[in-house]
Amino acid sequence: MSKTRMAIEILEQPEALRRTLDELLPARDQVAQLAGRRRRVLFAARGTSDHAAIYGRYLLETHAGVLGGLLSPSVATHYRSRIDLSDALVVCVSQSGETAEIVETEAWARTGGAVTVAVTNVAGSPLANSAHLALTTQAGPEVAVPATKSHTTQLAAMAVIGTALAADPGALDVDLKRIPDEVAGLLEPDVSAAVAALKDASYVVVSGRGLMLGTALETALKLEETCLRPVRGYSYADFRHGPIAVVSDGVTAVLLAAPDGPLLTPMTELATDLSARGAVTVGIGGDAGFADRCSVHLAGPRLPEALAPVATIVPAQRVVEQLARALGLDPDSPRGLSKVATTDPDA
Repeated sequence: MSKTRMAIEILEQPEALRRTLDELLPARDQVAQLAGRRRRVLFAARGTSDHAAIYGRYLLETHAGVLGGLLSPSVATHYRSRIDLSDALVVCVSQSGETAEIVETEAWARTGGAVTVAVTNVAGSPLANSAHLALTTQAGPEVAVPATKSHTTQLAAMAVIGTALAADPGALDVDLKRIPDEVAGLLEPDVSAAVAALKDASYVVVSGRGLMLGTALETALKLEETCLRPVRGYSYADFRHGPIAVVSDGVTAVLLAAPDGPLLTPMTELATDLSARGAVTVGIGGDAGFADRCSVHLAGPRLPEALAPVATIVPAQRVVEQLARALGLDPDSPRGLSKVATTDPDA
């Protein structure tokens, strides 16, 4: 069987990440100078780009000690609120750089006094042209509708921003430069057991926490939009506070964890609890203890928690692509989706 475009683009990720890091790491000084003494960084994005922004926010707060947050684009585009953003760096994220809502939000942020950074895969796009600084990822053209290499290169851009504003911008550089090779090592292992667990599930939930939350939400989105199955993505904390009560036989839970950090133990305990309730657990990442508590386990990258999300999504992408084909679906062109995001029907 010939490879789908999605599968081909998944395989292109090591080189796309290498190009992106080579391109963007030298721009860290510009990011720091633009931010100056501004006290907070706000992100504006939708969909897959929003999940990259969630990682960016957590990295800023846990690694750089800078307050981060997520802007609601509708506040700019529909409510047209006037907000003082003179103490903010606003990062607008859009693969195409053409998402009208995000382009409008960037202009709104500038009128409120913000300095702006565009993260986009298209040089010369409207978003790149209007921002104070454009960080152009180097994913290359992406044909399949589900974002793969454009997403991981967005995550790399978040790592550049998160380290640029840290007290020691180069503290993670050794591991940053290992990311492409770590991703390459995740492209070969067999994922068929995870595909089988998800194909037979009556209901699927996905959970992660902290730096891995965006990865969990992105995994849920990819399963839902590409495989046309209802999937719920939860933070660990939200899942524990109620929805876990409905877990029983027939549920498959996909759990994402970093190989270290303060949230590894809670995620391992969650795997144990879900198994006791009758769920099939598919674990991605974590350590040997986490793997032992999961029904099916896929290895993640050997990267510290601060950078693990950049690569941990890759095994999940591979599962989604193979699951879609197992269900008789075309992963390249999911029903009702297009490459440039639109929020409103007339957008």
